[in-house]
Amino acid sequence: MDDGMDDGMDDGFVRLGERILLYNMYGTAGGVPAISFGGSPSTRWKRPDAVAALRASGLWMAVPDRPGYGGSTRQPGRTVASVVPDTVALADALGWDRFAVTGGSGGGPHALACAALLPDRVTRCAVTASIAPPIVDGPEPTEAEEAADPRRNRTSWKALREDLRPSLEETARSIMAAVEAGGPEFPPDPGAEPGPPAREDPAAMARLTATFVTSHDGWIDDLIAFANPWGFDLADIHVPITLWHGSADERAGKYTDHLTAAIPTAERRYYIGGHIPPTNTYRELLRWLSAGV
Repeated sequence: MDDGMDDGMDDGFVRLGERILLYNMYGTAGGVPAISFGGSPSTRWKRPDAVAALRASGLWMAVPDRPGYGGSTRQPGRTVASVVPDTVALADALGWDRFAVTGGSGGGPHALACAALLPDRVTRCAVTASIAPPIVDGPEPTEAEEAADPRRNRTSWKALREDLRPSLEETARSIMAAVEAGGPEFPPDPGAEPGPPAREDPAAMARLTATFVTSHDGWIDDLIAFANPWGFDLADIHVPITLWHGSADERAGKYTDHLTAAIPTAERRYYIGGHIPPTNTYRELLRWLSAGV
């Protein structure tokens, strides 16, 4: 387009030996470089509200599918830190020496890995509702123990000891059944009105299918990676960090307690809402990312 704006460049890819990494680009071509890591599970295809926010942000953002998601080749046994060489390859392919990183929920640890291990290339890092390194020693935690400290996460415990695939497949079937029954693309915040039925929007259904139906490999590999050592120390992060979480997201708030205490440069940011930030908060986060150049 003449103004350098783009609604999303589909299916860029980087070759990584025998693997490929697919990514999309959003925002303003030639703008402030940034890389965004999706949650667990996720897709590189952004919703229209996020695309609009990125168009107004001045950022030029790459959104890769991690190995095992979308068309990105699976990488069994990967750790959280395994994202770093993939990120370097992506940034090099785009001609970026320096770039910001961001990640939501399960994407948070991957953004933090880049902040810790690429201090000469990452300008700043913003994570939303990120998980923290889990505690997986000892017996399976009770519900009360998990509620008291979400790092004693039963899913992480099971990721080291059980086959997660049946339970994830059941979760995915439940989500898609709710969508087919007329549910929105994602759950609304507490007290908010639900969005329009996703089944009436082919693009929304494509995003949901890519996230919950096509393959569960990336989701499984993420959860196993989270349960194992992450491959870096939170105390080694010295780039500017903002940790965002919603007022109604109690679990993320407890994770953020730990991350704030562990990361020397961490600055905590609250917003009114749940696990997924509202559009005004997402725009604020993008403004903060773009100010790091």
